[in-house]
Amino acid sequence: MNVIADYVKKNRKKLGLTQKEFATRAGLGLRFVRELEEGKKTLRLDKVNQALAMFGMEAIPGRIEHDE
Repeated sequence: MNVIADYVKKNRKKLGLTQKEFATRAGLGLRFVRELEEGKKTLRLDKVNQALAMFGMEAIPGRIEHDE
């Protein structure tokens, strides 16, 4: 989830939006955006995709990367 958290935070800042402004534009709650950017592991995928849609992206199945 950290990849998504980092992506959202970086791109939100590129747009010059605060977390509150981003939440409002994406139709999400501020608490959700904060938890998403903090990398919370238990978030609803539909809401994650709602956030990612702001950048024309969506979460899709992929291989798990393991730190070695």
